Amino acid sequence: MIAAVIPVKDEERRLKKTIGTLLSIPLDIIIPVVNGSSDGSYSIINRVHSKRIQPLYFIESLGIDIPRAVGAKVALDLGATVTLFLDGDMDGNIANNLIDLISAVFKGVDMVLTNCYPKGYFARVPKLAAAVLDARCRLNREISLEKRIGAASPSHGPHAVSRRFLLSIPLREIAIPPVSLALAAKEALQVCVGTEIAHDKLGSPWKDSAHADLIAETIIGDCIEAEHVYRGTKRERLLDTVECLGYHPKRRWDLLDEFLAPS
Repeated sequence: MIAAVIPVKDEERRLKKTIGTLLSIPLDIIIPVVNGSSDGSYSIINRVHSKRIQPLYFIESLGIDIPRAVGAKVALDLGATVTLFLDGDMDGNIANNLIDLISAVFKGVDMVLTNCYPKGYFARVPKLAAAVLDARCRLNREISLEKRIGAASPSHGPHAVSRRFLLSIPLREIAIPPVSLALAAKEALQVCVGTEIAHDKLGSPWKDSAHADLIAETIIGDCIEAEHVYRGTKRERLLDTVECLGYHPKRRWDLLDEFLAPS
């Protein structure tokens, strides 16, 4: 079984095309995790008449990346052998790329990432993006994967994982994507880059600079925390003397733990 997990929060302008892309590829189940939406996202999903779509709805916002862990739990329980992760606002023409990710899992890879910065792209990224890429490369170097995956990260772009990955990594850790990557390396799971989509081809909308700053700080902090998890040291998010939090405090661990608890 092939499942796709889509975090959705106020994505009504792009969600229809994203869902359409997923329906165009060989998926058995699509799991939109609608959370904290105040727009028509849930209505858009309900108007798509497909038995493959099985949405989850949370009135409260779960916070960044928590919906991935929620969807992963559902996919695992349903018996998925491949689980694809795609944000609800990624409405680029990426169907073939998604198939590439899924195919790599079928070939034995446990975590298949997207390279969103093709050759030559690094030279023209803005200063903020460069700081994020530096953190990602530093983590990938720490976990001995930089030569294989470069700056690729499950924090950026669609990616796919195997059932073995979901059984090996605590589902809670999927809510901090770089930590899940570090744990995959620690467990000697197979990780690779399976496709290439330049960042501006993903289709994600431009958001204001305040949001960009918070996202950057979140990912940098996540990478620092992942390094500590890999080393087995105390988890922290300090860059020199600055604690990189970003959106991290808004992650609703209480709601996730409630969802993951055995019934």
